Amino acid sequence: MKHLIAILVIACGCAAKPAAGTSRYFDQTGRDDVLAGGIKMIPITTPSGTFRVWTKRVGNNPTIKVLILNGGPGFTHEAYTAFDSYFPGAGIEYYFYDQLDTGNSDRPAKPELWDLPRYVEEVEQVRVALKLDRENFYLLGHSWGGLLAIEYALKYQQHLAGLVISNMMASIPAYNQYANTVLIPKMDQKVVAELRQLEADKKYEDARYLELLMPTYYQRHILQMPPDQWPEPVLRSFGRLNKGLYVTMQGPSEMGASGKLENWDRFADLKQITVPTLVIGASNDTMDPAYMEKMAKEIKRGRFHLCPKGGHMAMYDDQVTYFRGVIQFLLDVDTEKL
Repeated sequence: MKHLIAILVIACGCAAKPAAGTSRYFDQTGRDDVLAGGIKMIPITTPSGTFRVWTKRVGNNPTIKVLILNGGPGFTHEAYTAFDSYFPGAGIEYYFYDQLDTGNSDRPAKPELWDLPRYVEEVEQVRVALKLDRENFYLLGHSWGGLLAIEYALKYQQHLAGLVISNMMASIPAYNQYANTVLIPKMDQKVVAELRQLEADKKYEDARYLELLMPTYYQRHILQMPPDQWPEPVLRSFGRLNKGLYVTMQGPSEMGASGKLENWDRFADLKQITVPTLVIGASNDTMDPAYMEKMAKEIKRGRFHLCPKGGHMAMYDDQVTYFRGVIQFLLDVDTEKL
């Protein structure tokens, strides 16, 4: 019987041969990154010299190419490997990318390079090296990556086909206000008092600080799963965090920002963004979802997508909703429905 089935399969042309779309998606013709499995080390020119950043391509799609900007700042691409579960099935080409001083990229450890305008220029150099352009280039930034994506769009949107701002408000002062007036008052105030005392004593590395933060803040608003169930890639990214970079830019406290980005505010400039833009919010996020809905309305071709069960890492704790929205947006822009 097995032999008969095999003969019938071959006879009707249904042998183990990928569908045309799948074949195109995995077509490596003309690619110069095949030997390294899609990985490229891209030289980046900075005021302090030339360094290399790590990127990895997955798939092939001439009209939809997504560059993912990691959060933090200081986290790594590992936190976004959930995209592997959804983008290939949708035929979306995408690029993981470790920003300078993070992950697999060079780590010159030069604080003078931890500067927002320089990071914008880094993204632009990566775009040029990957040969992405207005016909196919989508920038997806999560958290700090969303902040960076906004800045990039305000300077270089002529190179973008579309923009995704994931779980990031357009104002750090507004983010701090939301934390202080909405999130923190809902916490156990005895716990808040102890956390504030630890912060006043600069005991951010104290085991007690994390012990208090995990159930009351991280598990409620960052990733809504018990810590022992957090996905391995997320834990790996946390383990590889560049703390010096993170503290310099974001500040040491987990309940608000106080670093170099403390006064960053681009809400009034959102109207200058004219490319199709998706703003993703989550009901239990550290970022105010109502504010992010307003952001989408400020942008000429903006769309808001809410993950009602999600936290800051909604690509994990409201995963199906998150990726349904992202993929639909990309396909709608590609087919000129937005």
